[in-house]
Amino acid sequence: MESIQAIKQRFSIIGNTLSLNRAIEKTIRVAPTDISVLVTGESGVGKESIPKIIHSLSHRKHNKYIAVNCGAIPEGTIDSELFGHEKGAFTGATSTRNGYFEVADGGTIFLDEVGELPLTTQVRLLRVLENGEFIKVGSSKVQKTNVRIVAATNVNMFEAIEKEKFREDLYYRLSTVDIHLPPLRERQEDIHLLFRKFASDFALKYKMPTVKLTDNAVQLLLKHRWGGNIRQLRNVAEQISVLEQNRTVSAEVLKGYLPVGSGTNLPAVVKTSKSESDFSSEREILYKVLFDMKSDLNDLKKLTMELMKNGNSKDVEKENEHLIQKIYGESDDEDNIMFEEENVMESPEVLSIPEHVNESSTADKYHFAEEIEEEETLSLHDKELELIKKSLERHNGKRKLAASELGISERTLYRKIKQYDL
Repeated sequence: MESIQAIKQRFSIIGNTLSLNRAIEKTIRVAPTDISVLVTGESGVGKESIPKIIHSLSHRKHNKYIAVNCGAIPEGTIDSELFGHEKGAFTGATSTRNGYFEVADGGTIFLDEVGELPLTTQVRLLRVLENGEFIKVGSSKVQKTNVRIVAATNVNMFEAIEKEKFREDLYYRLSTVDIHLPPLRERQEDIHLLFRKFASDFALKYKMPTVKLTDNAVQLLLKHRWGGNIRQLRNVAEQISVLEQNRTVSAEVLKGYLPVGSGTNLPAVVKTSKSESDFSSEREILYKVLFDMKSDLNDLKKLTMELMKNGNSKDVEKENEHLIQKIYGESDDEDNIMFEEENVMESPEVLSIPEHVNESSTADKYHFAEEIEEEETLSLHDKELELIKKSLERHNGKRKLAASELGISERTLYRKIKQYDL
């Protein structure tokens, strides 16, 4: 078994960070087997080096190695590219074509950006992983292949699974062994080393002296966030090597080659809380409006029943003052406060019923009250439950904040939680 240092020299891997060494060590250990490997990491961290190491250290090293960028192939042709097609299978299929899985039989196939695969192709890939079988596009004949699959992605796979963009069973098939490559910002001691290596390579390529950084420039280099990781650092080193006449680069000069407004690797305050009215879609806003209307309707039902039972509008007014304010709103103008005695007659008609009404007349006058109590449709009931769940999740179970977002009282929200057994 080759050492980590020997592998680094063989595949031109620069760096000595602990997390990088662990990833290479895991790669060396898994290479002699036929286990499927998933390489994860941000774009530009060098994920394409891992499958090359795996193939070169495996018993398949004398067979073919094919790298496929799944994100670069159009959705309509990716099945044909991977599995092949028969003549006449679709418009333009003038001859039979062998796919990558057939060509790489006995070797290794590297599926880069595997998270971009369409769901229909994912089903076909799952079958290859399970029993090595595939069917060409336009054919009914089952074919066998013996390939070692190494996949890579910069997508958060658990989020993709949650959004139903990636099959969970395929993820667990691919990630028998998961190798994660750290971003450049987590490899502080390697950043300057990588820059010097790139500067030396470009000096040799373009036949010019090697650029060097001042101490301040090195500090700026280390503080930068490097969103594009090693690929971005390499581009910066190449630009400086070609464009700068002075081969000693200061911090001010280096700053001109870094993206404007790009963040540094320093701690920053990040706003994580959402606003009270922050909903992810127009549909959620619509359901929130319906939810508010339902809440007001229930309050009106309660107020109406109080009036029917007591028959005294003034007593009901005093006892349910907060409820009336919630339904009809409250004004800042003292002359227009609806609960002052002189303005009671201006209140909505539902409050101005005669006192001491007998039971029979009350029943006749409010015969329509039974029509109000309609059973909620199942969809609205489910959406009410969904909104409550999402609001509680957004506020980490804090009922007060969730109730404020939903426009209901904390007591009402508590009752709903008990009702839905949340």
